[in-house]
Amino acid sequence: ALLSPVAAQTIHVVTEQTPYTYVVDGKVVGSATEVVELSLQRAELKDYRIALYPWAHAYDLALKTPNVLIYLIARTAARENQFRWAGEIMKIQYHLYRLKQRPLAVTDLESAKRFTIGVMRDDVRQQYLRAKGFDRLVVSAQSVDNFRKLLSGQVDLVPLTTDDASSLCKETRFDCTGLERVMTLDEASTGLYMAYSLATPDAVVQRTQRAFDKLKAEGQVKRIMERSQ
Repeated sequence: ALLSPVAAQTIHVVTEQTPYTYVVDGKVVGSATEVVELSLQRAELKDYRIALYPWAHAYDLALKTPNVLIYLIARTAARENQFRWAGEIMKIQYHLYRLKQRPLAVTDLESAKRFTIGVMRDDVRQQYLRAKGFDRLVVSAQSVDNFRKLLSGQVDLVPLTTDDASSLCKETRFDCTGLERVMTLDEASTGLYMAYSLATPDAVVQRTQRAFDKLKAEGQVKRIMERSQ
């Protein structure tokens, strides 16, 4: 009987389109999705619905609505107290990319400020670059729109992981050899987590966290995530 109020809550699980989270036949799938579903099932939180949105919308829901689980969210100092962190799914590194046919003199962060950079709204990369004093940021809602701006010359640079870069090349049918990595954003490289909204009951957060920790200790998380690379 003690478990029933918790089990009775519907958990709204939200994410964006990435190489680890995408839609096939109307269902959200991908390696990170598998990790999240396995964690919730292990935690006996069977009543959940997964939806994929533009990042800013998913982020906004997780900021303001109870019982929302957002995943593949970067854990930053600014976000630390805005969410309840339930487990690190993977680590990522962001690199600035340019088109090979457009040589730009970028050697460090300071020199990159002269160029326009495509980012996604409310994404950790936008937040990081803004905090570093970048003011030539061009904002998109979806990563594929952001990438298309690079291809069409509307922006000079985009920050991506290597996995993002290869999946966006596939999606836009662009030959990836035409991309060049100019530098790595070491400070923006971070862990990607699943995290609950603040108004989510303690018991839900704790059970998810415990289930996830067990999966991680068993090596399941690593095994599932490595399949996607």
